[in-house]
Order: sequence, then structure tokens, then C-alpha cells
Amino acid sequence: MSDRQTDALGRLFPAYGLEVPDGPGGPVDLAAMFGRHAPVVLEIGSGMGETTAAMAGADPGRDYLAVEVHTPGIANLLDLVERRGLGNVRVARGDALELVRRLPVDSLDAVHIFFPDPWPKARHHKRRLVQPAHVALLRSRLAPGGTLHCATDWAEYAEVMRATLDADPELVDPHGGFAPRPAHRPVTKFERRALTAGRPIFDLIRHRR
Repeated sequence: MSDRQTDALGRLFPAYGLEVPDGPGGPVDLAAMFGRHAPVVLEIGSGMGETTAAMAGADPGRDYLAVEVHTPGIANLLDLVERRGLGNVRVARGDALELVRRLPVDSLDAVHIFFPDPWPKARHHKRRLVQPAHVALLRSRLAPGGTLHCATDWAEYAEVMRATLDADPELVDPHGGFAPRPAHRPVTKFERRALTAGRPIFDLIRHRR
């Protein structure tokens, strides 16, 4: 990490961060975490945090909870939070699914999964985030009408995502398959690399009934 990131992590994580325990733990109180009652967006795999910071800055009426395992990314997002004065962002370090299990049912306005690891080798497919049991867990934390938004540049994974989301009876597809790229989703570094390499981008948007 850079000196700036190291400093940001040390100073800001106690105020803006949440350590996700590996073992038993209590539920997460979102209103207490953010200091207000507002719709909450869960960003799974926030990377270096540029997308989360940009979306939160343009959307001050909602709170953004980013979860990431990569410490430099967490530190960079915390630095962005301070430099941009983003009071509506908190950062969790640890396993995303364990965090979701600690969130109240019906507590989220949206879940974003942008460019998750595609685990391209067949023997690793079981590690993919978007699979039926995980989707059911995520959907249970969405409030009725809430949004699950996935994006990937991996065509095979996109088709698996589509089939998995379509198989959940409590998710509604407003676009009839893949969605047009939403203007509010910033271009990530992974997306730029994909576009440079000539790979198409697939957005999938579903709403909980």
C-alpha cells in the first residue's frame, strides 16, 4: 500500500469500517452504522473503491456499504471517502456472504455485484458468487421491489448468471434478459480492460417481488 493508503486505513477504518468476523457474531445494525435511516446499497467486491465512491457521491439519499477482502482496496476507498466527504459510505472487510447473513431480512434497497471473479476453470465454478443458494440469500435481504444488479465481461458466466437469476421465482426481470448498460454505473477498470480487449459487457438487473 502507499503511505497515503496506510494512513487512511489506520485513521479511518475505526470510524468507517466494519470487520466481518469469521465465526459467530451478532446482526449488523445498519441505521446505527450510518447514523440515520436511509435506503442501503450493498456493493460486493468494491475493488479499489472508485465505483463505490462515484455512485455514493452522486446518490447522497442512499447509504452504501462496500465489502471487500483486498486491504489496499479498502484503504483506497477510505481515502476517497475522506477526500470527497462521503458520509454515506461504510466499508466492511471480510467475506461478503458472511456479512449478508448478518444483515436483517428485507434491509437492502439494492445489491451490486460488478465484475466478480469468473473462476473460468470448470473445477472452480463452485467458487462463483452468483449461484442459486447465494442468490436466494441475497434476495432475502432485499426489500420488496429492491434491485439485484450484476455485471460481467465473461460471456459464459453471463449466461450462467442469467439462468441462475431467472430460476429464482422471487426475482422479476424488467428487461427480458440482459439489460441496457445503466448510465449511473461508472465504468470500472475491469470494464475498460474488457472493452479494450473487445469483450462485450453484460448487465443483469432483477427486482425482488
